[in-house]
Amino acid sequence: MLETLLTANGALTPALAMVLIVASFFTSLMTATIGIGGGVLLLAVMAGGLPVAALIPVHGLVQLGSNGNRALMTLKYIDWGMLKFFALGALVGAFLASFVVVQLPLVLIQFSVAAFILFLVWGSKPKAQEMRPTGRVMAGFVTTLVSMFVGATGPLVAAFVHRNNYSKMQVTGTFASCMTLQHGLKAFVFTFVGFSFVQWAALIVAMIISGALGTYVGLKVLKRVPTQKFMLAFKLVVTLLAFRLLWQAFQSM
Repeated sequence: MLETLLTANGALTPALAMVLIVASFFTSLMTATIGIGGGVLLLAVMAGGLPVAALIPVHGLVQLGSNGNRALMTLKYIDWGMLKFFALGALVGAFLASFVVVQLPLVLIQFSVAAFILFLVWGSKPKAQEMRPTGRVMAGFVTTLVSMFVGATGPLVAAFVHRNNYSKMQVTGTFASCMTLQHGLKAFVFTFVGFSFVQWAALIVAMIISGALGTYVGLKVLKRVPTQKFMLAFKLVVTLLAFRLLWQAFQSM
C-alpha cells in the first residue's frame, strides 16, 4: 500500500521514488549550507523520471515544504520589509503569468533570465544597503512570473536577495521566505488550472520530510562556515546556474 502511494499509483518505479526522497535530503542540505542550488539540482533529478505535466507542479510543492521549513528555522533573520514588497509583486506576477509568459519563446526567457542573474550578482551595487521598495516589488513580480514556466527560479530570486548586502543568515532566511511565498503561489495557480496533487501527495510529503532533515543538518553546517567563504560560494553557484541556463538556451536553438 505504502509503495503504491509513494510511486504515485505506479507512475514511478519504487527505486526512482527512493532516489527522489534521498535527493530531497541532499539538495535541501546543499541549499541550507551554500544558500542556493538545491532546487535546480532537484528539478534536474526529477526531470529524469516524472511525467512532463507533473514536473513543475510537484517540484514546486516539494520546494514549498523545503523552503518553508528553512524559513521557519531562520525566522529571526528574515528581512520582513523585503518579503512584504516581494509579496506585492509576486501576487501580480502569479495573476499575469498565464497571459504573458506563455506567449514568449522559452529560449528568450532563458537568455534574459541568465543575463539578468549575471548582472545582479556581478554588476555594480547601489550605495544604499537595501533595495528600494520598487525594486523589491519588481523582484517579486518578475521572478514569480517566470517561475510558472521555467520551473526553478531560485538563482534569480537569490540574485535579487544578494543585492541587499545581508549577512549569511539573513541571506538564507530571506531567500527561503521569498521562495516559500513564490512556491505557494505556484501551487495555488496549478491547482486553479486543474492539476491534481492527490496522486502525488504521499511522495511529496515524504520528500518534504526528508528535505526538512536535510535543512536541519545544513543549517548546523552553515553556522560553522565563515561568512566570506559562504558569500563567495553563493555567488559562484548562482553564476554557474546562470551559465547552465545559457547552455540550455543554446542547446534548444
